[in-house]
Amino acid sequence: MKKKNVGALFIALVLFASVAFAAMNYQLSKKVAVPGTGGWDYITVDAAGRRVYVSHSTQVEVLDADSFAQIGTIPNTPGVHGVAVASEFGRGYISAGKADAAIAFDLKTLKPLGEIKVGKKPDAIIYEPATKRVYVMNGDSDSITALNASDGSVAGTIDLGGGPEFAVSDGKGNVYVNLEEKNETLHIDANSMQVKDRWPLAPCGTPTALAIDIANHRLFVGCRSKHLAVLNADTGKVVATAPIGERVDAASFDPSTRVVFLSTGDGKVFAFHQDSPDKYSLAQEIVTKTGAKTFGYDPKSQNLIVPTSNNGAMEVLVYSAKP
Repeated sequence: MKKKNVGALFIALVLFASVAFAAMNYQLSKKVAVPGTGGWDYITVDAAGRRVYVSHSTQVEVLDADSFAQIGTIPNTPGVHGVAVASEFGRGYISAGKADAAIAFDLKTLKPLGEIKVGKKPDAIIYEPATKRVYVMNGDSDSITALNASDGSVAGTIDLGGGPEFAVSDGKGNVYVNLEEKNETLHIDANSMQVKDRWPLAPCGTPTALAIDIANHRLFVGCRSKHLAVLNADTGKVVATAPIGERVDAASFDPSTRVVFLSTGDGKVFAFHQDSPDKYSLAQEIVTKTGAKTFGYDPKSQNLIVPTSNNGAMEVLVYSAKP
């Protein structure tokens, strides 16, 4: 084939892909009532295990990721913020902010396996597969407690010099965490449990939400200054920014669709398409509900799962991509 024909074919394919993406439209597809009272924080989707873990004040509600039927409840998790899933060990871990503890549970039975004391006011919690550890963000201790996921024993403490918000892992021994009050994202060597880099985020301020594109080494930081900042995960350089709504608190990236999602407290999920690793275009402002500042993303169904309230009772809103 002649070079000019190859070029024309490439342009046609790019245009087709752009049109196909532009046609994607998220709409509300389901409302799920959640029993019990109280607020919520993070939603954790176990895409492989097909479960959704909903933090709910003093307990965790567990839903089927396909039908959204309730599977069970994990009680006695005061001030729950998040859930980390360590599937290879059949264990999950819950950050209980009001107990200064992480609570281990059995993934099959949902029965508690023990309480591990960590730092003050544990918030976000993640599983890091390269070191096979769970990392607990201690908001009021300016530290991370690292737990061995196999048995919940404490592997060590990482001093951060500021209160951590959300964190992500690249699965290769690198952990990244936002320091909300310092306006920084830290790069941590999970093997040595040492802070390797401290990256300023200007013009992005008060960073909360965080997601990662592992293939392209990009971090997506949602800031309360109403910015998305895209960082090079190797150098920490801010390579792109974009405006978003108020009180952002959660983010996710889907490598299959190349879409970054960020949820904000003014009742929107902002969806940005990754045109290239350093270029992003707004694809949709998905209207949810005021106060619904967190969400979970299911990469299998491509559903957005948004917790909110309905006349004082908790409700989960499911948004699906429609052609």
